[in-house]
Amino acid sequence: MELFLAGRRVLVTGAGKGIGRGTVQALHATGARVVAVSRTQADLDSLVRECPGIEPVCVDLGDWEATERALGSVGPVDLLVNNAAVALLQPFLEVTKEAFDRSFEVNLRAVIQVSQIVARGLIARGVPGAIVNVSSQCSQRAVTNHSVYCSTKGALDMLTKVMALELGPHKIRVNAVNPTVVMTSMGQATWSDPHKAKTMLNRIPLGKFAGESGGSPASVVPAVPVEHVVNAILFLLSDRSGMTTGSTLPVEGGFWAC
Repeated sequence: MELFLAGRRVLVTGAGKGIGRGTVQALHATGARVVAVSRTQADLDSLVRECPGIEPVCVDLGDWEATERALGSVGPVDLLVNNAAVALLQPFLEVTKEAFDRSFEVNLRAVIQVSQIVARGLIARGVPGAIVNVSSQCSQRAVTNHSVYCSTKGALDMLTKVMALELGPHKIRVNAVNPTVVMTSMGQATWSDPHKAKTMLNRIPLGKFAGESGGSPASVVPAVPVEHVVNAILFLLSDRSGMTTGSTLPVEGGFWAC
């Protein structure tokens, strides 16, 4: 199905690894013009070699002032993918202020700031747009040692709905994708142990996580390519989903059905 993204300018946060990197690669292949945002310069350098012509921006989105400097004059953006996130996992009784603050700065506050920058530009130009927030199955299901992470993603789902409500009159659609565990480097750090993963996999009717193809963790824990998540993101960015806004799209193998 043709998504007609060629020529559109798309800003992707958390572009250096995992879902964000896969999204940039897929968008580049469609002919979209991509602004790739990451806090790691080495990741951006390798991404530019893979996808010549993308615009790299290196900034820590947890830093409000630095983000304003880096993206405040980024220029016209048609579409936005808020993918950047951190997962600082601690038992509830051991949650620290530092982990709480860092998690909400990156996983929620940065979404507000970057979306404001993009939405204000769209409104000033008088053109429609689309924003996709990368949430998680953890937004609606509790997971041990994920109290802060689950909280940020639950808040992100509600933020998505409020953004859709307020930005809809400006023809800006806002949706979220809610993946299961994705076996990127962040997912592998938590779920590559097959004994630990089994407790989660037993709750997923399709019996597998989403994950990058290849690599030893994926051969131990059942996984499917990260493209399943990327495809959902691209669909929600495209005009093919023109009547969809305020939604949370599960990409979790039926986890929420149980």
